[in-house]
Amino acid sequence: MSSEPLEKPRWVPVINPATIILVCVLGLSILGLTVLFSASVSLKIDPYFYLTKQLIWFVLAAVACFAVSRLDLEDARRHVWVFAAVCLVGLALVLLPGIGIEVKGSRRWLGFGPARLQISEFAKLAMIFGLAHYLALNQTRIHEFVRGFMAPLAWISLFAGLVLLEPDFGTAALTFAIGVTLLFLAGGRLRYLLSAFLGAAGVLTLAVLHNPNRLARFTAFLDVEGNKSGGTYQLWQAILAFAAGGVDGVGLGQGRQQNSFLPEVHTDFIFAVIGEELGLVFTIGVVVLFAVIFAVGLLHLRKAPNLFQFLLVAGSLLLISLQALVNLGVVTGCLPTKGMSLPFISAGGSNLLLMGILVGIFLNTQRAWTRPALMRRERSLKEVMA
Repeated sequence: MSSEPLEKPRWVPVINPATIILVCVLGLSILGLTVLFSASVSLKIDPYFYLTKQLIWFVLAAVACFAVSRLDLEDARRHVWVFAAVCLVGLALVLLPGIGIEVKGSRRWLGFGPARLQISEFAKLAMIFGLAHYLALNQTRIHEFVRGFMAPLAWISLFAGLVLLEPDFGTAALTFAIGVTLLFLAGGRLRYLLSAFLGAAGVLTLAVLHNPNRLARFTAFLDVEGNKSGGTYQLWQAILAFAAGGVDGVGLGQGRQQNSFLPEVHTDFIFAVIGEELGLVFTIGVVVLFAVIFAVGLLHLRKAPNLFQFLLVAGSLLLISLQALVNLGVVTGCLPTKGMSLPFISAGGSNLLLMGILVGIFLNTQRAWTRPALMRRERSLKEVMA
């Protein structure tokens, strides 16, 4: 055997995927803060009110992102059921009169002094965390009907069902869709999963049919222009905002939405303000940034060391991407109107804090998964020799 030393691998300088994700997230967040201020200048209250609140939540999200990026995810698994139990109790508490805060007929928030937390935001992460842990422990039995399908489906349905009772149809559907997708990625039988999707679609259909307001909203969506003074008023104003913005936009602070034509302009429909004031270039830029986050996250998944971390990161990626997709689809008229925040951009502390945690998971695994294999073997050998 030759005694010549092994040639050291030549490292090709590449842009760190974590850097790409951070740049995209910071770009979206700065754009959100800018447009949020522009969209609120016409308020009769302090025009800095929403901007100040969002800045505070942005700092908290950054702190949460850093803290999660330094965690040992395998050690964190020991507390998965505690985290899930806290979220489930929170979901139950928001349904109780006098405890849950009701806004426009829905109970989704718990008050903590001057702050409000939307528990369903963190419940989505708890569902993903618990499901990833369970499937990793039972990956050899994933093809079984009870252990590999019914048990995880019950877990997913527990979270989605409590969210549906608030009621929050969109978040419940998103939670269920992500859970079943993770079950598919773990190797679940396709025929079982298709039956689960069909069953969930039936439940949501019945829920819509028995809710006159939501049924009217859906039927109005089928004729946007004909219902522009009623059920599709928000969507019609959003379409007008995009049309007015054109390619270059009318300029920050110059949009007609400053005159409060579009309700909830600082939350669910803030993308329309981007289209009106900054134009087509920025709206395409937002879509591109979310697409880059998804693509980089997808490539990153190929390096996952085990099923638990693979599913945790996949769930986090789906949570960001699908929520953005739904919001963009609603605001542009591709989907029926449903209140859902645009990640990193819309006003809303709970969602921004959740997004910070999800980015922290990406950064955490980016550091851990790129550790050279030789270093892993050397560390394992030292542990064995000790």
